[in-house]
Amino acid sequence: MIKEVEVIPYALPFRKPYVTAMGRLDRRVIVLLRITSADGLTGLGEAVPLSLRGGTPLESVVGELRAWSEAAPGLEVPSVIPEEEAGTEKTTARIAFDLPHTDLSAPARCAVETALFDLVARQAGVPLHELLSPGRTPLPVPCNATLTTDSPGGVLMQAEEWAADGFSVFKLKLGSNDDLGQVEAVRSGLGRKAVIRLDANGSWGLDQAEDRLARLEPLGIELAEQPVADLESMAELRKRSPIPLVADESVSSRSEAEQAGRLGACDAITVKLSKTGSLDASLGGYLPTYFSSALDGPVGIAAAAHAAQTLDRQGDWAGVAHGLATSRLFSTTIAAVGCTFDGPNLCLPGGSGLGVAIDEDSLQAHRL
Repeated sequence: MIKEVEVIPYALPFRKPYVTAMGRLDRRVIVLLRITSADGLTGLGEAVPLSLRGGTPLESVVGELRAWSEAAPGLEVPSVIPEEEAGTEKTTARIAFDLPHTDLSAPARCAVETALFDLVARQAGVPLHELLSPGRTPLPVPCNATLTTDSPGGVLMQAEEWAADGFSVFKLKLGSNDDLGQVEAVRSGLGRKAVIRLDANGSWGLDQAEDRLARLEPLGIELAEQPVADLESMAELRKRSPIPLVADESVSSRSEAEQAGRLGACDAITVKLSKTGSLDASLGGYLPTYFSSALDGPVGIAAAAHAAQTLDRQGDWAGVAHGLATSRLFSTTIAAVGCTFDGPNLCLPGGSGLGVAIDEDSLQAHRL
């Protein structure tokens, strides 16, 4: 039974301003959700308001979670359904769809679902990935470097810092300043072994995207995330460019994933937990998926790393680098224990549930 719920907005400052075609951030505002059960165990979740993307604003997310927290005490915590009792229905789906939070916005729903899954896993004494994908050996999650928009020289300096720590896949945030120059600088500076992917956050028009990708393709591009704003435009662009296209902002649900597959709009979809509002990594399995960060805090990153254990390990997109190394962009953390890095590989913390422990002093220092 749920005994207590805390809703704690906080902000993490960036080492350097985070600049993309969507705007500039000097800090990331996040909402921590902490659920305590009658037996004294705690489940953690996070909501990341996607305000730069036109999503639900912070005030609304906090209001939703506080309203939910007022109704939550006294609710029974879902129990784990053993695989043999669940039949053909996945344990994770059974737990998720029985939870009373379907009317929340995606970021708030993500926080509630993550916290409840964390709590259920802690009560069962197993890591979260064991609930999401029973019996599967967890693996480190390979990650890309995330480079913010800057001058060509500034972008290369960022890339070199990441490369010094073992990263070999570099995502460039384009759409606001000398796109060709930024990519040329990284390719020239790091050589042909560097893997370069692009992310324009839907800022290019169709003809502009065709022209940009044609100019950039000879430099060797792994993929382009959300080069145009909508799925119809992306489907047309996919006919005009050989570079693999990945949907981000235009796909946030199973129905939109199904539409993307039906239109032939993209080759894959990148999943952000606060965008989809769920720990479902596959979005129905219509297209390959991989994870990226909404500039999450340590709870959201750990949740994505656990959910990534459910992804296909045999298909063409197996082993693709995920965008989950963004904690390196912050100057601090609220985690006493969280995910760690071995070079470019994100490693799960030990213990049950998410495995995350909060540094209470740091949380108090950064709460809003």
